[in-house]
Amino acid sequence: MFDKILIANRGEIACRVIKTARRLGIKTVAVYSEADAGARHVRLADEAVLIGPASARESYLVIDKIIAAAQATGAQAIHPGYGFLSENEDFCHACDAAGIVFIGPPVGAIHAMGSKSEAKKLMEKAGVPLTPGYHGDDQAPEFLHVQADAIGYPVLIKAAAGGGGKGMRLVERSEDFIDSLSSCKREARSSFGDEHVLVEKYITRPRHIEIQVFADSHGNCVYLFERDCSVQRRHQKVLEEAPAPGMTLERRAAMGKAAVDAAQAVGYVGAGTVEFIANQDGSFYFMEMNTRLQVEHPVTEMITGLDLVEWQLRVAFGESLPLAQEQLQISGHALEARIYAEDPERGFLPSTGRLLHLSPPLENLHVRVDTGVEEGDEISPHYDPMIAKLIVWDQNRDRALARMLQALAEYRVVGVANNIDFLSRLTACPAFVNADLDTGLIERESDFLFPADIELPSEVWLVAALAELLRERHLAWESASRSGDPQSPWHIRDGWRVNANARREVIFRCGEKQQTVQVIYQGNAFSLVLDGLTVAAYGELDKRGLLRVEFDGRRMDATVIVANEKRHVFLNGRTWQLASIDPLYFAGEGAGAEGGLLAPMPGKVIALLAEVGTRVEKGAPLLILEAMKMEHTINAPASGLVKSYCFAVGDQVSDGFELVEFQPENA
Repeated sequence: MFDKILIANRGEIACRVIKTARRLGIKTVAVYSEADAGARHVRLADEAVLIGPASARESYLVIDKIIAAAQATGAQAIHPGYGFLSENEDFCHACDAAGIVFIGPPVGAIHAMGSKSEAKKLMEKAGVPLTPGYHGDDQAPEFLHVQADAIGYPVLIKAAAGGGGKGMRLVERSEDFIDSLSSCKREARSSFGDEHVLVEKYITRPRHIEIQVFADSHGNCVYLFERDCSVQRRHQKVLEEAPAPGMTLERRAAMGKAAVDAAQAVGYVGAGTVEFIANQDGSFYFMEMNTRLQVEHPVTEMITGLDLVEWQLRVAFGESLPLAQEQLQISGHALEARIYAEDPERGFLPSTGRLLHLSPPLENLHVRVDTGVEEGDEISPHYDPMIAKLIVWDQNRDRALARMLQALAEYRVVGVANNIDFLSRLTACPAFVNADLDTGLIERESDFLFPADIELPSEVWLVAALAELLRERHLAWESASRSGDPQSPWHIRDGWRVNANARREVIFRCGEKQQTVQVIYQGNAFSLVLDGLTVAAYGELDKRGLLRVEFDGRRMDATVIVANEKRHVFLNGRTWQLASIDPLYFAGEGAGAEGGLLAPMPGKVIALLAEVGTRVEKGAPLLILEAMKMEHTINAPASGLVKSYCFAVGDQVSDGFELVEFQPENA
């Protein structure tokens, strides 16, 4: 086996590879950009090499720097992870030229599957079923428009070199095709350096089912069953599971055979994933092959009991596959939820910032957390905003769903917007629970997944108030211990008065709702008055914000994390963000700034869509901002006048900066 490998990646996948390598006694070398100098994968590896500035184009995507790092440290092989250079032919060639083993398929397989259009031609020859569409080389917009009209709408425009949901546009009307094509090509050029696209018939209510394949250099090839990745937002996977609900033995065998045929058609070696679009009636079509390890590989590991990274290392070292097809078995059911720093209420916009508090659920036989960050780490705008992958396993799907809901309820993240509450709603959504799956599930279940503002339960206000009082008491005790007279009664915060118990108010705000809780001190306990109702309250608060509460004899557990004026309340599987209002300084609502449109995140301006001085209707596109390799369109909030743009095309913009000076008609 290898003595030392270099991992040409970052984040959770780098940490994941390090974990297996360490178990096998293999030393690891991490590479890192200036932005990742203190990253978890750097801390875990045996050695680490700085390879450039924060931008991936100047660090993680620079082949010469990766090869030089491997040579300087004596690494015998390079694991590319996923993304970055994992499916790059030139990188594979460079490894071969340097005498370094590339832990992945041969360059010929990467080339064959690297272009969606070329891959479709190969699959057609191999007898793998294909989705109707145009996969040719003629890229003239007018020609592609004619092809789309002939295929029939809706159609899907896809970057030939794409992946991860980037470079894809759903077009439902002929008149929208050219604009969608231009946007898709821009995103493809930015993300992959290749604007070549293909056009395919969009399957109504499709399921996204992928088959994990593995091949060695001795001619053996197996499939390790399927994963259902139908639940997506913006063509990016959110919640994956294995095995696929409703999969029959006959259909699994047919899809497995098609996947193995696809792999063998290109002389595949290593781990790969053959992705299919499946109709509700059971028919399926080849979509693409990812010539690398997938983000969602842990659910396959959980149902098979195998370590796919170990298989990768053994196959790359020249060993045969550890098991034959008839030895592989499915045990139980697994789910994976991707925990992202993003705001589902704002169209899943990525969020950046420091992880002020991070407490994942405890790992055990049923719960696994793959992560590349720890508390105090930064989610930067330079890379994918994934915090972790939460994976659960149990004997059947219903029990696995219950495990996932419990694990999500125990996850605590403060410092960045995140999708944990959304994932909880998604896991509990009746359509998902009943396995009524397709790639449009999130859109068609939007009323359930994005409920209108819900009145905060009274317990949230009471928990926040009690935590505030207990925190003040702890601070008083700490102050007393540091003073010259720690036993002085002036340090005690029990509200004692000569003739009556002390009273005060604590005030919080959540969104537009402001609430006052009246407090009556009762020695070590309190009476809390909310909306005229009095509750006897007692609690214990630890330094991590864990709160054991008792209200009128009813006990519950909560967590309250303080971040400046914010109070993050975790209660009954939900998160509530409150602001603590100081009554001595609070002066009422401030008037918001008018006439400006602000950047929702850091990014680069790539297009100005409206002429300065023109009147536009509400919802009209004004500007396109590129952030984290995705395009985000800024639309007019009302009918009005575009007075000026604050930035030019190509300018970098910080979060919250004004983008457009806009005058609404009713201003």
